[in-house]
Amino acid sequence: MNNNPRLDKLNLLKQQGINPYPARYIRSHNTLECIDLFKKIEKENPDVEHNRTTKISTAGRIMAIRKMGNASFIDIQDGFGKLQTLLRKNVLNEKYNILETLDIGDWAGISGEMFKTRTGEITCECSEISLLSKSMHTLPEKWHGLTDTETRYRQRYLDLISNEDSKKIAVTRSKTVTAIRRYMEHNGFLEVETPVLVPVAAGAMAKPFVTHHNSLNRDLYLRIATELYLKKLIVGGLDKVFEIGRVFRNEGIDYYHNPEFTMMESYSAFTDYQEIMTMVENLISTVAMEILGSYQIDFGKHKIDFTPPWKKLNLPEEIFKQTKIDILNHSNIDSLKNEMLSKNLEIGNQTTFGGLIDKLLSDSVEPKLIQPSFLVDYPIEMSPLAKKKEDNPKIVERFEGFVAGMEICNAFSELNDPIDQRERFEEQESMRINFNDEEADRLDEDFLQAIEYGMPPTGGLGLGIDRLVMLLTNQKSIREVVLFPQLRS
Repeated sequence: MNNNPRLDKLNLLKQQGINPYPARYIRSHNTLECIDLFKKIEKENPDVEHNRTTKISTAGRIMAIRKMGNASFIDIQDGFGKLQTLLRKNVLNEKYNILETLDIGDWAGISGEMFKTRTGEITCECSEISLLSKSMHTLPEKWHGLTDTETRYRQRYLDLISNEDSKKIAVTRSKTVTAIRRYMEHNGFLEVETPVLVPVAAGAMAKPFVTHHNSLNRDLYLRIATELYLKKLIVGGLDKVFEIGRVFRNEGIDYYHNPEFTMMESYSAFTDYQEIMTMVENLISTVAMEILGSYQIDFGKHKIDFTPPWKKLNLPEEIFKQTKIDILNHSNIDSLKNEMLSKNLEIGNQTTFGGLIDKLLSDSVEPKLIQPSFLVDYPIEMSPLAKKKEDNPKIVERFEGFVAGMEICNAFSELNDPIDQRERFEEQESMRINFNDEEADRLDEDFLQAIEYGMPPTGGLGLGIDRLVMLLTNQKSIREVVLFPQLRS
């Protein structure tokens, strides 16, 4: 037995010879252009009491129907905004009866002239109406939209229909990526593409996703970074390259992490991490100005100022300031672990020296980095791909950028000594085997062979697009800025 009145209306339309799902509709204007067209004519003829435009055609999803006997109002919405339309029975004649088969959620094409009602609302007086797609489900209640967060993420299409903020976030994300791409190209970087399926998941300290290629009969991994392939291009003579794309890490889900996320990685020959710091300041401040019209943004209770230059803080000094632990005085995991325990600091499930330092950093330092800041000069144990400082081989030329207590980028002067690089990769391999450390970086023989041919001094950067969009849209969860986040089944 059918309990869906929309299905009854669908069958009625078909009986009347009306196709409820036509292949196309030609519109002359979107809803915003319709309104702007009338405003232009009204500005040109301010003394005319009843201005009207020429006939236009537009289309959108029906968001409201207000029937008043021989006249009715329908609000339609497209990707640009909403438009009120007026339907009169004495204009549409028998076509006026189509109202009996229309529901909120249907898509309709409207043709007519633009005018202003007595209440001052710019409106299209409909002379023709076409059903473009019959909706078989009721939309979320229009005044409140989807209030259940889980449903909003699972059915993002409904969230976008009913939640204007969600649509703004999606648009801002797209504009942010475009602005980053424009900045990089303007500064001489070449955009490239590298493999997503890779034989060795290297270039970061993360657990990969694994799959199997039937034709090649071999296991492959979803990339955890684009780094090693991009550096091969530097070896090949492409001096400045960047890639914006998805990377995949088999890690937990929280406010800042999603198993697949978007990164921009760039590599520039003949530069070091100091120059990359300047580039990051200029890039993010430029994007903020382009997207929001200001270097200052609101994020939660904080007023964030992206104006360069950003603060530059020494990592060992900041850890000491917050914990009274001098990490440079410790040479092994047991020594550092004992001091952390003596100060009642959590060690979590860390099994390596670098992991303990990262625990100190994330628990004691990062939450206090509210204004844009660079933490510089990391211990070598945390950075298997970065170049050592000439005056201190225990430290590498690396920085991470933080805003609102959140890491948004990671960069270093790239290690281009193939012998040193092989030794560090081998040490990472040893940690993974001896300590069952699934996040340790992996030895990539093809990459090692590439830099044995010679890689020039290079500055590299990884920038988290999702977290930057979180900042620009004042969102506390990464799932708000990823259109289709991963969720539990």
